Amino acid sequence: MKKIYTLIAAMIAFGFAQQALAKPTLEEMIGIWKWESFTIKVQKCDSTEICAEVLTGPKNVGLQMIKSKLSATDAGFVGKVAHPQTGDTYNSKISMVNESTWHIDGCTASNVCASGDFTRMK
Repeated sequence: MKKIYTLIAAMIAFGFAQQALAKPTLEEMIGIWKWESFTIKVQKCDSTEICAEVLTGPKNVGLQMIKSKLSATDAGFVGKVAHPQTGDTYNSKISMVNESTWHIDGCTASNVCASGDFTRMK
């Protein structure tokens, strides 16, 4: 009986380990996100697979932030993303911190760099 419990515990631990090692997917980005004073809606679209539109904020409402298809990496995605505040395009790396937080960092062609966390609202 003790062997069965040990086997079950090992299987559960393996399942959690597999889940922790799973690569994030673009579908996990779909939803409504908050970054500083901006609200951003991410949804599927044809041109870049996912689109991120600034819904509310002090400026650039309506801005489509995703400027290229995002390529998968081991830890997340890379691609061109417009900054919601300035509209400038950054070569960005996006990584999932947890199920409700994505981290993005990147630099423009003129070497201006920025980073931040997007928190899921729904």
